[in-house]
Amino acid sequence: MSNLAVRWLIILLILLKGSTSFAQDHLYSQFFNAPLYLNPALTGQFKGDLRMNLIYRNQWTNVPGTLSYVSASIDYNVPRFGGGFGLLLTRGSEGTAYLDRTNVSGLYSYSIGSEDFVLSFGLQAGFTNRKIDYSKLVFDDQLDPTLGIVGGSSAAGDLPFNNKFYFDSGLGTNLVIGEFNIGAALQHINQPNESFTGMPAKLPMRINAHLSYRLDLDRFENMDDDDKSYVIPSVVFYKQSQFDSYSIGLQYKRRGINVGLSYRSGAQTGPSSLVLSLIFDVFINKEGAEKLRFGFSHDAAVQGLSYGNTAGSTEGSIGYETTLPSRSDPEPRFEGARRCYEFY
Repeated sequence: MSNLAVRWLIILLILLKGSTSFAQDHLYSQFFNAPLYLNPALTGQFKGDLRMNLIYRNQWTNVPGTLSYVSASIDYNVPRFGGGFGLLLTRGSEGTAYLDRTNVSGLYSYSIGSEDFVLSFGLQAGFTNRKIDYSKLVFDDQLDPTLGIVGGSSAAGDLPFNNKFYFDSGLGTNLVIGEFNIGAALQHINQPNESFTGMPAKLPMRINAHLSYRLDLDRFENMDDDDKSYVIPSVVFYKQSQFDSYSIGLQYKRRGINVGLSYRSGAQTGPSSLVLSLIFDVFINKEGAEKLRFGFSHDAAVQGLSYGNTAGSTEGSIGYETTLPSRSDPEPRFEGARRCYEFY
C-alpha cells in the first residue's frame, strides 16, 4: 500500500473515531446555571430585563488531550410574551480527536398560563462550525527511522476537508405548576450531517428532560420569599443515540447561598460521579432585580475510571441580571404564579 493510501486511511480512521466517540453533546453539572443550553423554553425567564451567563467545564483533567467546553448566553425578558429573545454561543474543544465545535444560535420563548400555572415554549436555530486541526497530528512523512518525529510541513496539510458548517435547530417546553417545574427539550431535530468527507455522519438528536420540586422549609413563617430556606430535589435525564445519562440530587437554598449534592450516572458517557456545587448570589440592587451570581462545582468519579486517573471535572460559572433604566414598569403576566427561575 502506498504512503498516500496509508495516510488517507489513518485520517479516515481518526475522523470515524471522532464521530463515534464524540457524537454526544457535552453535559453541564450546573445545568441550572446554563438555562438556555438546557432548554430554549427558559429564554427570557427571569425577574429583570437583561441576563448574561457564562459557564466553563474542564472535563477529566488527567486524561490526555483537552476536553473543555464553554457556553455564553445573553437573553432579554419580554413581559408581554412571558418569555423573550436570546443568543447562545457554545464551543467545545475535544483534544483527543483534535476536534473543535462552535455553535451560535438564536432563541425565542413564549408562555401561556394563569396564577396557577405557566407553560412555556421555546425555539432555537443557528449554525455550527466543526473543524479538525491537522497540524496537531503526526503523519508518516514526518517520521524518520533514526531521529523519530521530524517537525515541518506534511503533505497532509494540503488535504481539503478540515472544516464543516451546518444548520442546527432545537425546541423545548417547560411547565411550572404548584411546586413543580417540569421541562423537556429536543436538540438537532434536523440531524445535520457533520461529515468532513461527504460520507453520511448525521448528528443524532439529543433529548433531555428535567424535573424539580421546591420544598419551602419556612412555609408557616411570615417571611419574604427571598429570606426563606428551600430544599430543591431535581432529576435531569439526557439521551443521544445509544448514549444516556441522568443526574439526581438536591440543593439547599437560603437567601443568596445554594449548596448542592448530586449523583451523575456515567455508563457510555464516562465515569459515574458525585457532584458538589456551591452557588453565591450577590444582590447588588434587590429592588431593581439586579444580581450577580458565582457558581462552582466539581465531579468526583466514583465508578468506572478512578478519581486518580481523571482528577474529576470542574465547572465555574458567572451570571448577571439587571433592569434597564429606560424601561417602564410592564404589566406583570401570571401574577402570583410560580416561575421557573425560583427553582435554581
